[in-house]
Amino acid sequence: MDDTNNRIMRLEEELAHTVLANEELSSELIHSNKRIEQLERKIAMLESRFSSLEDNIDAPLPNEKPPHW
Repeated sequence: MDDTNNRIMRLEEELAHTVLANEELSSELIHSNKRIEQLERKIAMLESRFSSLEDNIDAPLPNEKPPHW
């Protein structure tokens, strides 16, 4: 009977560690997903800005005299 109790106690300890590890991994996954979403929004914003800069590169330059004239 003592062997069965020890085995049950060991299994309960392992289960407790597994539950804790699962909760920690879940928390990290949530944090990682939030960070990925932030980075995706930033990339989309930068792509938009880059695209608008590319559009302005082809625009003709204003015909201005240099400052020393």
